[in-house]
Amino acid sequence: MSVAAEPVLVLGDVMTDVVARVDDPLALGSDTAAHVQTHQGGAGANVAAWLAALGRSVRFVGRVGTDPFGTESVQVLRDGGVDVRVARDPLRATGTVVVLVGADGERTMLPDAGANSGLTVDDVATGSVQTCSWLHLSGYTLLNPGSRDAGTAALAAARAAGVPASVDVASAAPLQALGGKEFLRLTDGTDLVFCTLEEAEVLVGTRDRELALARLTGSYREVVLKLGAAGAGWAREGSASVGVPACPAPGPVVDTTGAGDAFAAAYLDAALGGAPTGTALSQGCRAAASVVTRVGTRPLSPGSRR
Repeated sequence: MSVAAEPVLVLGDVMTDVVARVDDPLALGSDTAAHVQTHQGGAGANVAAWLAALGRSVRFVGRVGTDPFGTESVQVLRDGGVDVRVARDPLRATGTVVVLVGADGERTMLPDAGANSGLTVDDVATGSVQTCSWLHLSGYTLLNPGSRDAGTAALAAARAAGVPASVDVASAAPLQALGGKEFLRLTDGTDLVFCTLEEAEVLVGTRDRELALARLTGSYREVVLKLGAAGAGWAREGSASVGVPACPAPGPVVDTTGAGDAFAAAYLDAALGGAPTGTALSQGCRAAASVVTRVGTRPLSPGSRR
């Protein structure tokens, strides 16, 4: 899939990540020593930052508070080359997530969506989807009741303008709360969907890779399964599925937060540039592997160009 040079529109969440690395078991009700860092985050903003760092023209629509975290979030994205069209919410603070990371790199996330919950249809309109080559929507926008109408409006606007779209399902727990059938209804006919096996199980009732791909292509034109240490898979109805192994991480796994966002951005960049599916999947795996060896979800040099 190769498209023109118009920008990719990314719509989604902006978060401040407060990451606490814990090497010992949590002592609930008492103290547990941790290594705490603060980073820019949010699945939508992460994808936008990665696309810009890869040299892709990208426009981002989201919502932050009027607090210093919101100001910093906008400036960091702009410094990374993103066309930022972010609204400032006068009532809600910028979204924040506390990320508890264990010694094995796996994480538990405690999010407060904040201003992301106030995303409106009018905010979506500032992205001018009809002037873009592609829409990428963070699934968190649909999973959050406050921003759901904005997310569905973005998909409808892209469909009306003939702009292809992708959705990253985002997270199994809130997906379960919404209901797999409802998410399928909201996103039916989307050109490309990214999901994990855990999310696929909620959507179509199976963790079997090939069966999940087969069932998901009944709702979506193309499906990419992010399989973590098992690599990635792709399917389209009527075509043979494609799978690639994971790319070895260049060091010990420290934190898996944001790996899926890096994967989605690198896959989209390669696929939109006309790369074969297997190459695009491998590019996604390589980007994901580069994230897990450190704390932080963004490219190390957000202003770099390939």
